[in-house]
Amino acid sequence: MPEICTVKHERVIYYSDPVNDDFAGTNIDTKEIDPDFRYIRNSVLWRVISFLVYYAVAIPVVWLVSKLWLGLRFENRIAVRKLKGRGFFLYGNHTQRLDAFIPSLAAFPRRAYIVAGPDVVSIPGIKNLVMMLGALPIPSSPSVLRRFIGSIGTRISERSCVAVFPEAHIWPFYTGIRPFPDTSFRYPVLTGAPCVAMVTTYRRRRGLFSFFGRPGMTVTFSEIIDPDPGLPPRKAQAELCRQVFEFMDDTSHGRNQICYYRYVRIQPEDPDL
Repeated sequence: MPEICTVKHERVIYYSDPVNDDFAGTNIDTKEIDPDFRYIRNSVLWRVISFLVYYAVAIPVVWLVSKLWLGLRFENRIAVRKLKGRGFFLYGNHTQRLDAFIPSLAAFPRRAYIVAGPDVVSIPGIKNLVMMLGALPIPSSPSVLRRFIGSIGTRISERSCVAVFPEAHIWPFYTGIRPFPDTSFRYPVLTGAPCVAMVTTYRRRRGLFSFFGRPGMTVTFSEIIDPDPGLPPRKAQAELCRQVFEFMDDTSHGRNQICYYRYVRIQPEDPDL
């Protein structure tokens, strides 16, 4: 899980667990998803407000922030456009808080929904806003899990994009790919929907924007990956995970990336760190 570093690091972050450590810095008091939690609302008022919030406010603001502040570029977005008329899944690495909006820009003009932890709807006062923007919070209760998976199937049947960040935790500006389980790859197998992997890498910014000192984001998309109907579900799930991880890892190692933050693993012999 090495990083590819080409310039002086501005910050060093120490970690011990590449799977469970989180550096988002949000410190949210996470609440469990209630049994009566509503994943999909079909009232006319909700749908109208959701449409306006998503397309008239969120998309323009996120586009400006992503282009100017993060220097976002897409590569091989044609893979996503080839899926016109089909619902699909996007799987990506998790290196920014704004990662959740990348699928919205990539899938535009289609809606994108984001599988996320329950913390996204745990902040008082913004639960409805987050849901309007496309959050699909993961529950812990088996009874609610059934409805959660059903809501994913509904969004796929609506020909929308459902995005998943299998690394789960945010590591800002991390240039490697962390290990992740194949758990979230059951969704494409259950729905029979295709996948596209995406990986964020970091490059040196040029010209006026080099003044910010922050690297620019490049998001590269894989070709379409379909679940193998000839495999048993569990093996098909594992195979999808392998293909997505392999694309992410090969892409991240194949780029001349800039390490804005450097991540150093704490070894057992370093008890003072």
